[in-house]
Amino acid sequence: MGHYGRCVFVSIAVVVTLFVLSSSKTLHGQASTPGGFIDSATSVGLRPRFSSAQIDAWLPTRGTFTFPTPYSTQGVRLTNASDCGGAADCVAPVGYSYWSNINNHANSDTMLIVLGLDRRRGGDGPTLFTYNKRTGETRNAGALFSADSPYSWSLAEGWYFSATRPTVLYMNAGGAMLRYDVQQRTFETVFDVRDRFGSDKYIWQMHSSADDRVHSATLRQDGSFEMLGCLVFDEAARQFAFYAKRGDFDECQVDRSGRWLVIKENVDGRDGEDNRIIDLQSGQERLLVDPNGAAGHSDLGFGSMIAEDNFNALPGAVRRWDLAMDVTGGQPATVRGQGELVYQLSSWTSGIGHITVASTPQASVAQQAACVSNAHRENLARVNEIVCFKLDGSMKTLVVAPNLTDLNAPGGGNDDYSKLPKGNLDPTGEYFIWTTNAGGDRLDAFVVRVPWNMLSEPGR
Repeated sequence: MGHYGRCVFVSIAVVVTLFVLSSSKTLHGQASTPGGFIDSATSVGLRPRFSSAQIDAWLPTRGTFTFPTPYSTQGVRLTNASDCGGAADCVAPVGYSYWSNINNHANSDTMLIVLGLDRRRGGDGPTLFTYNKRTGETRNAGALFSADSPYSWSLAEGWYFSATRPTVLYMNAGGAMLRYDVQQRTFETVFDVRDRFGSDKYIWQMHSSADDRVHSATLRQDGSFEMLGCLVFDEAARQFAFYAKRGDFDECQVDRSGRWLVIKENVDGRDGEDNRIIDLQSGQERLLVDPNGAAGHSDLGFGSMIAEDNFNALPGAVRRWDLAMDVTGGQPATVRGQGELVYQLSSWTSGIGHITVASTPQASVAQQAACVSNAHRENLARVNEIVCFKLDGSMKTLVVAPNLTDLNAPGGGNDDYSKLPKGNLDPTGEYFIWTTNAGGDRLDAFVVRVPWNMLSEPGR
């Protein structure tokens, strides 16, 4: 607990539904989504990687397409060279696996997507794209800000769509967390840390609960850029809580229920990054140290953490943690096992990459899933593909699409990290977005519709 004190949070009913794996549920009136195939998390099977010439042969300049066999999933190309004023490489990587570049389009034919098009490389800054799920029409709907706005120079990293307000984007501006309506072009201030923590502070790496009521962010010092700790803001109560750093601080994230906070920092000064797991309702805190499974790459669901465990005896191990049990020591009836293995790789050559979760507050563990995206120079089992898996320990794995990333190609810049997919699921859990160089000299953004029915169909 930080020196600014702790406020007690009440349990809040979640008003948004994301995604449930159920064979009886249809998505937008369709009983199933084409493509994809089931594999095992322990499989060593490989698919041939596509060359840039092969990709160019079937990829449209913009709009819908079908990934070649054996994938056969529905893809959408969002960007091309015209968005950068020619051939420049201006598309910024999607922010990360837990910041939604796509809006909650559940009740609309049209999906909204925000991407950063670097003005220094010919782009127009943060830009709105639209995709009509019924007709397939895909278009660049224009820059979000005029050229004289300071926000036009942003790459939109760390910005994300609200899970409940379809046209609203969360963005940080110095010490302020803002809501920006991408259609009305209007701002709303959620909070400003300078009112409470001083004019020399700013925020970084924000997150919000699925009902948009509880928000977290890293508090940083102007000038030195020092990370000071994690703040949480209860919007209904208009109250802050602050948790000062206890070690080498990395980041923090509130879960989708708004009750749990996970802080990643090396508290004990050994081994690697630890996790502070805090119940915002009771104030109880537990330290999960790295050798015992503290998260590497991770994402949070409703009361759960899906995380890479680098101390596991298996390569690329991903485990599901129940946050309530971590703090209280209790064993909820729906939990199959604490820190249960839900996915792995077949080789130590590569890590998992980035994890993004699809879950709902009502869903049982058997109805929840997550996806991962990574890239490697070697052709390793499932590492250069977009892969999803169930969270029930069955190790049932869905191979969705090739990520089309070539780390040796120039597109995306000089460092491998910028070229990695780092994709995220949209708030409906139905579509996955990522950026890739497709073996060429520029990054572009793509979307694939995830055929979840393959994971939910009996007998598969």
